Amino acid sequence: MTCLSAPGVSVILYADDILLIVPSVCGLDALTKTCKIELDKLDMVINTRKSCCLRIGPRNNGSCLPVSLSHGTVISWVDEMRYLGIFIVRSRTFKCSLEHVKKSFYRAANAVFAKVGRVASEEVTLQLIKVKCLPVLLYGLEECPLTKSDLQSLVFVINRFFMKLFTTKNIEIVKYCQEYFGFAQVYYGPNVCLNLNRALSVFCLICNCVVLIVFVLFTLLPYLFGE
Repeated sequence: MTCLSAPGVSVILYADDILLIVPSVCGLDALTKTCKIELDKLDMVINTRKSCCLRIGPRNNGSCLPVSLSHGTVISWVDEMRYLGIFIVRSRTFKCSLEHVKKSFYRAANAVFAKVGRVASEEVTLQLIKVKCLPVLLYGLEECPLTKSDLQSLVFVINRFFMKLFTTKNIEIVKYCQEYFGFAQVYYGPNVCLNLNRALSVFCLICNCVVLIVFVLFTLLPYLFGE
């Protein structure tokens, strides 16, 4: 849910997470205090341990005082923050960090490889990687403005795993194996990568809508047709 209260000011709500987007530090401080007042009325508090401030824009390197709350606690400024699984970094423009997703992919892929090792065939191993590990690497990329360098870093992650699996450092052999096992179309080029993630997002959205519709129908049936 997104609430627009003034030009350039956005309040994005998701479950118990609140994201405040304000064009100035003073505006952020005022909006934070307003949210604090409204939350007090609901007998809720702001968890300052999990809250942070991040600056994006031409003056992102400027030092700012911590945003203070009415009860004396402060919310500090950070260089990187996580919101809904996406790591946003302080930068001149909106930018996401891929370091965490790459580490998570390596951790998941190594766990799969440690279990099956050289026992399972390459087809089985790569199918497990495609189902269990690739979604970790591609999560949220549709919303991130990826540069050419970012895409190359994602390609490098896949290449390194293929080198480990097929015990080779020849990039031509790696590319041939990727095409043979259907991995080339997964990540080559920004459009392919984003289209894959968009398809997964649409599928999850449809599933959630179906569950919601079924829940509403079962809830309303007794009222529509009687007990």
